[in-house]
Amino acid sequence: MYFVRVAAAHVFAAAVAFAACAASPGSARADGDAQKGKAAFIKNGCWQCHDFAGEGSIATSSGRVIARTALPLDAFKAFVRTTNGPMPPFRPEILSDQDLDDIYAYLQSLPVPKQASDIPLLNDARSQ
Repeated sequence: MYFVRVAAAHVFAAAVAFAACAASPGSARADGDAQKGKAAFIKNGCWQCHDFAGEGSIATSSGRVIARTALPLDAFKAFVRTTNGPMPPFRPEILSDQDLDDIYAYLQSLPVPKQASDIPLLNDARSQ
């Protein structure tokens, strides 16, 4: 029964995100401030599950990487507002629309991590 509830929650969240995308195509860009977004990300505890670099973890966010998300801004906001999975929904009283614009800008501004092949220590360990 738990699996059915979780699966239904994910289907619902995907449907909300899809509906938000379909309702306003082309709104993938945030007019937010990445520095303010980083502050809001930290202040509201997003880092506790998603890490400071938006990398997520297997234990807290099923390994979901939210840095440089492909979700358009409206879909991102819809998910944050309506999720009923492990992540609690964040209503406007907690995170304003401007806060979400800023957090989205922060997540989009994060650099792409290095490939494992570009990290000397990992390559040295493989050659031994």
